[in-house]
Amino acid sequence: MRSVGLFLVGHIDAGSLHVGGDYPELYQELLGPHGINLVTYRCDEGQFPASLDEQDGWLCSPSRLSVYDDVAWLRNVEEMLREIVRTETPFVGICFGHQLLAQALGGTVRKADVGWGIGAKEYAVHATKEWMDPPRDVIRLAASHQDQVIDVPADATVWADSDYCPNGGMFVGERAWTLQVHPEFSPALADSLLATRTALFGEEPAAAARATLTQASLDQDLLARWMSAFFHGD
Repeated sequence: MRSVGLFLVGHIDAGSLHVGGDYPELYQELLGPHGINLVTYRCDEGQFPASLDEQDGWLCSPSRLSVYDDVAWLRNVEEMLREIVRTETPFVGICFGHQLLAQALGGTVRKADVGWGIGAKEYAVHATKEWMDPPRDVIRLAASHQDQVIDVPADATVWADSDYCPNGGMFVGERAWTLQVHPEFSPALADSLLATRTALFGEEPAAAARATLTQASLDQDLLARWMSAFFHGD
């Protein structure tokens, strides 16, 4: 069993909490069966680790904030991410966490010209690590984001992309990686979020995105296996 700290920087929309809870519950449900115990640090309430050695690795949650918002505690999280990379501490960043690591290391994040990425999205896999077992050329997961990483940091390698999101996943050093889409979103949760936020996305885009969730299965368990193997690695 490995203990992984969750930097909680956002929350599931209140209208969809009934589906699977908030991010701590969602990630514990995803990773618990694969030997990961999650310890939550509520960064948005000022709770930070005293040391990165407190846990075996770290995970940054999604958020409805933008990484460039003027929020003081976000700068504290950015500084921790730079220290994580400097010390080669195991780290996974999902959606907002992907974007925040990119920004922390000098990359550029802004609203994408293509607008919202919602529904089930396929990402091509261009590079693999030994813990990505079984390997896959394409992964399919739920997306929900308007911001994108436009320019990756100088020392990052893009390992995943899609037609609408060219920088969809990064490797940074040997012990940090990120992904724009959501392995913790089940089809039911993604559908609920789309249904309750139709006014934000527009009726037709929301309906089209909801339809994608029933066309093929999502690779949630595959990503859970990858994440677990990564955190269990030496």
